[in-house]
Amino acid sequence: MVDDLGTVRLHNDAAKALIPRLRRGRPLSEAGIDWLDQGHRRRAAGPVEDAPLTGTISDRDFAAHPSDHTDGTVVWWLVDDTDHRLARQALRTEQQRSAFLGEASNALLSSLNLERCMDVTAELAAQHLADAALVITPRTGKRYPVVTCLRDGQPHSAIRLEDPEEVPGLAEALQGFPPVPSRWIDPAAAPAWLEPEGFGPIGSIVVTPLPGHGVPAGALVLLRRDASAAFSSEEEVFARIFAARAGAAMSAARLYAEQSSLAHTLMQDLMPPVLRRVAGVEFAGGYRPSKNNERVGGDFYDVHPAADETEASLAVLGDVCGKGLEAAVLTGKIRNTLHALLPLADDHQRMINLLNGALLSSHHTRFASLVLVSTLRKAGSVHLAVTSAGHPAPLVVRNDGTVEPVPSRGTVVGVLPNAAATTTRTALAPGEFCLLYTDGITEARGGPLGDEMFGEARLTEALSHCAGMPAEAVVEHVQMLASQWTGDRAHDDMAVMAIAAPRSHHLSAVDGHTRGRFTA
Repeated sequence: MVDDLGTVRLHNDAAKALIPRLRRGRPLSEAGIDWLDQGHRRRAAGPVEDAPLTGTISDRDFAAHPSDHTDGTVVWWLVDDTDHRLARQALRTEQQRSAFLGEASNALLSSLNLERCMDVTAELAAQHLADAALVITPRTGKRYPVVTCLRDGQPHSAIRLEDPEEVPGLAEALQGFPPVPSRWIDPAAAPAWLEPEGFGPIGSIVVTPLPGHGVPAGALVLLRRDASAAFSSEEEVFARIFAARAGAAMSAARLYAEQSSLAHTLMQDLMPPVLRRVAGVEFAGGYRPSKNNERVGGDFYDVHPAADETEASLAVLGDVCGKGLEAAVLTGKIRNTLHALLPLADDHQRMINLLNGALLSSHHTRFASLVLVSTLRKAGSVHLAVTSAGHPAPLVVRNDGTVEPVPSRGTVVGVLPNAAATTTRTALAPGEFCLLYTDGITEARGGPLGDEMFGEARLTEALSHCAGMPAEAVVEHVQMLASQWTGDRAHDDMAVMAIAAPRSHHLSAVDGHTRGRFTA
């Protein structure tokens, strides 16, 4: 109890034990509790709120609650608030950590790029967990990729050759072993490469693994400058929680990169080739998959140049039943099989029979239609041998605009034991061309009502106006018409190939010894 002059009038034993310098009849200011003395003086000077005072006594937090008496004295009840303060502080810390983990998850999962994930991991760790952070991933060959970041700095990437054995626990962390406590690591023994440029002496080190999906994603190294601010056990546990999220994101990014690289490599063999002039014959091709987000499908085309210009080259265009990647896989098998059968290119029927047998003996239940065209330039004309296996008839466009279907018939491959086909021969004069196409063109639905097929008649009419055009221009024109017809509607795979006899001249052999050549 303290009067209005600040003199202690009464205290209990608990108060005396808590404040040893407290004396009855002596000023409160002599007790050494300045925050309580100042609060009492303010209260005695005038009206104040009844909110409790807060302060520290012997490293403990207290709240002083006042109780006024009519004689002007105030009774101060001291309540130990240390546990409540620690609970509130722990709650704020957990809220901050939860917010940080949420931010980290969003940042890490926003990209499937491994380098970007490494940068984000190092930046977040340096900003929230330490003064600097290093992210080290498993080596590629003899090199260990490292990203370093200082607090409030930008991540810096480097490829280092240093031995991870120089840092206690780093080699084990890179293999996925549990982390080594920071108190076991002597900062003075850290190698020079571990210290970021401009960082200064290292005071404390934490090394923790970045766990991935079945395999370690790398290791996270946290650095602090001041040895007095060593990592606590709680901070190390929280660092491991963050590392688990970062490692999962990095592992997913690495897996995506590997699968993307593998898919890209496999896709190269499935993509339609870029066609060019071969042995004086002009080739051009165009392909549009059924879905804009896909690059391959069930339509395909190839041109196989002959070993000698005096021999015929082989052009192939086909359509596998179905769409998407599954159809593209069978497309790749057909293309590889036909490539293996090139020594038999002068016998279309035999090639078709062997291909048919290969498809029947495989696990695929799909079938395919295709057309084989052998091309050979003689003088200014291009001679064609056309064999269709259940495929739409190729269309020959003459110089006067006449469009002639090539009457070759046959059955699709991959269904019946026998795939009989007929071979038709024709020739292209200079300026004329032959168009091969899949039914994705003629069966494309669109038009004013959206349900009308493009049809062979509309294609024939369009080609009649393309007389004399180069092969590449013909392909682009047909693709443009089909695209305009379908608009944004769903459609099947579309493939087009034009084979043209260029308007060129044949140079005679020099001195009767060298072979003649064709010029544009």
